[in-house]
This record gives sequence, structure tokens and C-alpha cells, in this order.
Amino acid sequence: MEKYYWRDIKRRESNTIKVGSLTVGGNSPISVQSMTNTKTSDADKTIKQVKELEDAGADLVRISCPDKESTSSLREIVDNVTVPIIADIHFHYERAIEAAKAGASCLRINPGNIGSIDRVKEVVNAAKDYGCSIRIGVNAGSLEKEILDKYGSPSPEAMVESALMHEKILKDLDFNQYKISVKASDVLLTIEAYKQLAKATNAPLHLGVTEAGGLMTGSIKSSIGIGQLLMMGIGDTIRVSLSANPVEEVKVGFNILKSLGLRYRGVTIISCPSCARQGFEVIKTVKILEDRLSHITESITLSVIGCVVNGPGEALYTDVGFTGGGNNNGMIYLNGKQLSKINNQQMIEKIVEHVEKKANEISNERIT
Repeated sequence: MEKYYWRDIKRRESNTIKVGSLTVGGNSPISVQSMTNTKTSDADKTIKQVKELEDAGADLVRISCPDKESTSSLREIVDNVTVPIIADIHFHYERAIEAAKAGASCLRINPGNIGSIDRVKEVVNAAKDYGCSIRIGVNAGSLEKEILDKYGSPSPEAMVESALMHEKILKDLDFNQYKISVKASDVLLTIEAYKQLAKATNAPLHLGVTEAGGLMTGSIKSSIGIGQLLMMGIGDTIRVSLSANPVEEVKVGFNILKSLGLRYRGVTIISCPSCARQGFEVIKTVKILEDRLSHITESITLSVIGCVVNGPGEALYTDVGFTGGGNNNGMIYLNGKQLSKINNQQMIEKIVEHVEKKANEISNERIT
């Protein structure tokens, strides 16, 4: 398909930092992260969930470290996974120091509740000593009292002032391996805070709408908030916060990036909502294909259209396509060209077969 100028998103220029083996910021791919919801002190369960997130494509995984038992388990967890681990720290600065020693690649601290500047300095020193980066995580719900007193309530200006105040501390301590977030549960507040912050710093920015809600509501709010910012070129890492299985956060995150042409992973299914013209049960078929093709990591496009009104046109621009027809038959397409007519009962198996074959071809081409 011809590439049009309006499809280009010009990324904001930002510094680059290292989070373990991953580069964040600059021209690096926008990374997708999620967070475990197991008890960190239960190393086995946490390792299992981290690996599930790795399999789903997570580039980074954040793990809460609320107590000494959690940081004591962190070394075992880090040693048994490959994805860089971010230690999430609130209130107790000692946990940040312990997490750095345990092998965390990044320390996420909320300046509003970590304590005095002296404590922040101790955390920075530990990050320097053990090669950690830091995320300054500002949340609308936990701003410093003096900033809330100044502005009266959480506002974009209040959140940005908090972020820049703590950025200055890191700069004064000659520490530059940091990224910043300014999250709120209010989508418009989040967007405006990031817009202002993007103009005020060159630090990489981690995007998210915090406490966004359940799978559907949270996905919608996150897509609007994160999506608008990404379209402006703002954002270097993202996390979709959902009251759902953390694997769903990764899936939604990649779908946001895929929809904007910023990153591709797995099978992108282009499907119609179905109507009286459908030649097969589109909704049921798409659900089955999503499950059957969830193991594919190569970037592949698949069109599944119920009738010939739009089916052939969509198939022109997808790797694999199926268009419903009459008499319980439909047409398979490969690389935009008709391949063969097949019976609807064979449809799912044939589609899966062709997608897997295409994935193997792409994988082999990349290796060679």
C-alpha cells in the first residue's frame, strides 16, 4: 500500500536511557509494559506470571515491592526471567535500595510519598551503584501537600511542577538515567499534563491513564489518552492499566501501537461487524481465530469479511484473507490474490494453516 504523508507520526526528540538490556527513548521502539498482581514474596507465582507477560510480548515488567519480604524475593525472580524488571516503590525508600541490590533494572518511585530529599538522594546513590534507571512517577492522587496547597487541586500544572522539581534533584545529583510519568485517572487531565511536560523536558516519557478501570472501560480510556499522545509524537513507553489479567494489558498496548502504525506484533485481524449479508458466522469465527492464532509473534495481517461487498478489497492489502460467499463457500486470498474457493467448514483450519505458513516464511527470511 502506498505510504501517505499523513500517516507519518513524528516522534518527540528525547534522551535515551537503559532499562536493563532495553533502550528507552530517542528512536528506540516504543516499549510496552505491564505489572504483576501476585504476591511478590511468592517468587514461584510471580516468576510464572512474568513469563506469561514475556510470552505475550511485554518489553518491561513492573513488580510491586511493598515490604522486605518482596525485595528479598526479587533476586530469585530477576534471575529466572529475561525481561527487565522495574521495582515499584511507595513510602519506604529502603525498599528501593534493596531492590537495586537485588537486580532490578529500574526503580519506579513516587516523589510525593517517598519522603525527604535526603531519602531520594539515597535512592539515587543506590541506582548509580547498581546500574538502575529511575522512573519519576507522578500521580494526580498523591501530589505533595505544598503543591496541592498552591494549586488547590490536581491540575496539569501541579503535576508538571512536581515532576520537574524531582527531575531537578536527579540532575543536581548528576543522574540522567531517568524517565518521567504524570498519570491521572482523568483522561483529559492526563493528556494535558503530558503535553505540558513534553515541552518542559527532554526526558523519555512513560504514558498511561492510571486506574483506568476494567477490561472494556479501561481499554477505551487508555486508547483515547495514550493514543492521542502517541499521535502527537509523545511517549516512549506505555502501560495500559486494567482491572483484568495483566496479559490483557500487553495485548491492548500492542493493539494501540499497531493501530497507529508505530509497532507490529502478532496477527492483526481486519474483520467486519457482520450483517444479514454474511456468508458465515463472522463474530464466532473471529473469536476462534484470535484464540488459535495467539501464539503467532510475526507481524501478519488477516482479513475476515463476511461478504463480497468489502471482502475482496480488504484482501488486496492483507497477507491472508477470507471472504464469505454463497452456498456455504468462501474465497481464500494470499498476498492480495485469489487462491481458492473453500467450504466454510474448512475455513478456520485453512486460514490457520496459511497464517502459520506465512509466519514461518517471515521468520526464516529474518534469520537468513
